[in-house]
Amino acid sequence: QVQLVESGGGLVQAGDSLRLSCTASGRAFNSNVMGWFRQAPGKEREFVGAIIWVGVSAWYADSVKGRFTISRDNAKKMVYLQMNSLKSEDTGVYYCAASPYYRLGMESVSEFTSWGQGTQVTVSS
Repeated sequence: QVQLVESGGGLVQAGDSLRLSCTASGRAFNSNVMGWFRQAPGKEREFVGAIIWVGVSAWYADSVKGRFTISRDNAKKMVYLQMNSLKSEDTGVYYCAASPYYRLGMESVSEFTSWGQGTQVTVSS
């Protein structure tokens, strides 16, 4: 079982930047891919981006491509989501997730088996 804890959410204005952090513990070494998802009120949880623990592959949803960047620190078992040029539509609860599977470009909620509790990001326009 992988335990995930997100931090770094908050209230910002449109155009601002924010960095979210995710700390992984437990059997984190059994996960291959770390992902970020978000969920706005009344909407389904949606894929934001993902990165593999080994290598350099990362991929993103079209809606955040060019604005968001995922990085990781393997030694600290941490994953980060740098969010720039934030928009009001980026508002939601952001979740860190881990998957024991690997498929380049995977973005389905069902492929991620461990989840954090979420951190709220609110972007005011």
